[in-house]
Amino acid sequence: MGKGKAMPGRVFSIEFKRSVVGELERKEKTTAQICQEHQLAESQVHKWRKLFGNEGREKEKVPMEDQSKIAMEAEVQTLHRKVAELERLCGQMALENAYLKNSLATYPRKRG
Repeated sequence: MGKGKAMPGRVFSIEFKRSVVGELERKEKTTAQICQEHQLAESQVHKWRKLFGNEGREKEKVPMEDQSKIAMEAEVQTLHRKVAELERLCGQMALENAYLKNSLATYPRKRG
């Protein structure tokens, strides 16, 4: 896995995201340290900081309930994209499986 890349398919809880942002805001760790420790992309951590951090709340004056709703909607969209990708892969595998079965059925069998 490359440096700074998140593992595909991982879904993080809102509590985890807030915990990461809390560590950043309390200056316990740098963004780079957190990204390396949890194998996260810096861009993802910055998005979380914008959603859950004091910086984002002060700039946008978005109530905490709305931030949670926004975060959940973003998570739902991510999950929808993942489901669509998995459905696409399943369809592709079904086509490949049918092709291989058909090829196997037409392949001459040896009789022993």
